Amino acid sequence: MKRRHFLIGAGAGIASAKLGWADIGSSLYLTAGNRPDNSTWLVGVSISGEIRFTLPLPSRGHAAAAHPFRAEAVAFARRPGNFALVLDCGTGREIARLSTPEGSHFYGHGAFTADGRHLLTTENAFDVPEGRIGVWDVELGYLRVGDFPSGGLGPHEIIRLRDGRFAVANGGIQTHPDFQRAKLNIPTMQTNLSILSESSEILETTEFPGDMRQNSIRHIDTDGQGNVIAALQWQGAPGRAVPLVARFAPGGGYEFLSHPDTARLKQYAGSISASADGDRIAVTGPKGDHVLFLDGDGRPLEASSLPVASGVAKAPGGFLITCAGGLVRWEQGRTVELPVDGEWSWDNHLVRVS
Repeated sequence: MKRRHFLIGAGAGIASAKLGWADIGSSLYLTAGNRPDNSTWLVGVSISGEIRFTLPLPSRGHAAAAHPFRAEAVAFARRPGNFALVLDCGTGREIARLSTPEGSHFYGHGAFTADGRHLLTTENAFDVPEGRIGVWDVELGYLRVGDFPSGGLGPHEIIRLRDGRFAVANGGIQTHPDFQRAKLNIPTMQTNLSILSESSEILETTEFPGDMRQNSIRHIDTDGQGNVIAALQWQGAPGRAVPLVARFAPGGGYEFLSHPDTARLKQYAGSISASADGDRIAVTGPKGDHVLFLDGDGRPLEASSLPVASGVAKAPGGFLITCAGGLVRWEQGRTVELPVDGEWSWDNHLVRVS
């Protein structure tokens, strides 16, 4: 499809006829989970570990995106899936289902525009190959209305920045569904972070130089200063000590953030979140059973042992983290275990939607 300047002039009052987030209460989180019978689900859970609803998924899920006004969210298939479910977060009911066009699949993430009119989704045009951003019109029932380049290969997470622009983590890895989840270009891969304007123009592209180009940018958040912080997954030589957290400043500068316990993550950072007050950053390591903490300036703090630490999201006073057996609430260096019934195995993300 041709690039469409779809955001300019979009109306802001589109949510008046729908329930808003205040109508369904506070502290609802979404995560994808698998059961011992291999069934796959989207789970709505409260900050206390209470399951609010479950929604069966056609296959494994990954992350979700919350509408800025309506009590609606979109849950995405894990790569290389081609479904996304739109749900009413008050009831947990599916209200629409999206499918990617022929020749592409979702990468597990999406983000809404600031006015809520459009949903943007990260996708792989696998026969080209090229990363694309799909555009879906919310007011037309999530009708697909276009797509445009993501700025690199393997676009994974996309987030909306404070000024309405978007950051895209282009992981740099070429894949094709004929080869399942095989990575086809590791020797030549080039990861980058791209900044897109509200009208879909690529404004900035920041690449890691040399062999750090194999330090794949996958999951991102913003810190208290408005920088983009990134969780990295190393694709180079096994056993090499490499940084797994990066921070990108507006305008294209970046730095790696070190932590003395980085090796505990086993070259794989799962999810990343800054606290609501901007004083802490948490990075999970599901393969290494640890969570690393840094302060708001990126200086290392403690590391916590936590089995299969996967998704992390902001919570009042700190973070909520998915792990083996349920959830953990982290606040001021203290942790509270919150068991969740069901023998769940969580995916890498926990998304706060209200």
